[in-house]
Amino acid sequence: MTRSRAPSQQTVAVLHALAADPAAWRYGYELGQQVGLKAGSLYPILIRLADRGLLETRWEAPPPGRPARHLYRLTQAGLDLAAAQTEAAPAQAAQPAATRPPRPSTPRPRALRPGPPEPQLDGT
Repeated sequence: MTRSRAPSQQTVAVLHALAADPAAWRYGYELGQQVGLKAGSLYPILIRLADRGLLETRWEAPPPGRPARHLYRLTQAGLDLAAAQTEAAPAQAAQPAATRPPRPSTPRPRALRPGPPEPQLDGT
């Protein structure tokens, strides 16, 4: 059974960045800079999108002395998903956002650290 859920805001940002110029091959570093994601968040998103058939990937032919870089661009299915997310965005914005319960007005007590033992008063 395949589980279907809405993509995260970060995934939608990556989809929109790639959809802005769908024919262009993009570097991960460049995408991360554009959408404001660090490598630890960006590359798992790119891997998931590629595993689901939403991204094409390839290695560039590097000039001598430089390592090869991975390139990404959306497939037609990826473009369709990006378009669907763009259409869904106004509908989601009209819905009230879920709110967290209010924080307590007084801070929670911190756990007490064990200190030195109290002196024993035994009367002697």
